[in-house]
Amino acid sequence: MRVLVYSDDASTREEIRLAIGRRPAPDLPPVEIVESATPPAVFKHLESGEIDVAVLDGEAVPAGGMGIARQAKDEIYNCPPICLVVARRDDRWLATWSRAEAVVVRPIDPVVLAETVADLMRKRAAAKLPATR
Repeated sequence: MRVLVYSDDASTREEIRLAIGRRPAPDLPPVEIVESATPPAVFKHLESGEIDVAVLDGEAVPAGGMGIARQAKDEIYNCPPICLVVARRDDRWLATWSRAEAVVVRPIDPVVLAETVADLMRKRAAAKLPATR
């Protein structure tokens, strides 16, 4: 599965990548991390249909992850699940506006982020399964 990590800050992308690891849960396949530092690159990856989960930095500049998530949910057909990383616990309510499926608060707890991404990966995999009667 492919996980997109967006932040304008390389150290934040690295922190997120390391927290997710190669396999966030034993029941899931290994992940390939795709990093992006700019909003146009994020949309290019999301529109490709090759991303299974996106983790977006809510504090990124010039465009924060919340705005990107909202736009992606409005504009991209079958948009993958999105996890926002926010700076303050109080920002969780604002993240609901973005329609992101999950929110993780800084400082990043690697166990929490890995579990959150794993849950989103499972949901994405289930959504891709063909319907059975």
